Amino acid sequence: MAEPARPAGGGGAGGEGLGRSRGGFTNKLHLRADGRCRPLSLVVTSGQRADCTSSRRCWRRSVFRRSARAGRARSPTADKAYSNSPCREYLRRGGIRHSIPEKTDSQAARLRKGSRGGRPPGFDEERYKKHNTVERAINRLKQFRAVATRYDKRGYVFLGTATTAALLIWLRS
Repeated sequence: MAEPARPAGGGGAGGEGLGRSRGGFTNKLHLRADGRCRPLSLVVTSGQRADCTSSRRCWRRSVFRRSARAGRARSPTADKAYSNSPCREYLRRGGIRHSIPEKTDSQAARLRKGSRGGRPPGFDEERYKKHNTVERAINRLKQFRAVATRYDKRGYVFLGTATTAALLIWLRS
């Protein structure tokens, strides 16, 4: 019998998706959501793991579909945790326009360099207003007690619980 798939980037306790964070010994759930606040992809990482390290896995798990009208990929919105050059470069290589605000310290460093700092990354405030769909999708997942309390300490068990909750959200909508 094959061993169950472990969550990517488990870190912490032997790839179990556990690690120290402000909330104690726990894990993090990263997700992508569509415009109707339904989860598209889920990734579990350890609690101390930075958000930007799981961005590629999360964005890769569900393919960015090209819209038939515009002929280009839909643009993701993310918060400042994903505002770093590897994330932006990954999206740029895929030809995907994004709306990720620049961190204040990155902006100050760029301005300090003057003309060598380059131009600021593109940012569309109107598109960024749709960022709350991810927060609302997380709140929909937290309506399920097993996801909200995180009693499942094993990463793959918690990922299965979150996936089941996501499937129920899709079936209800």
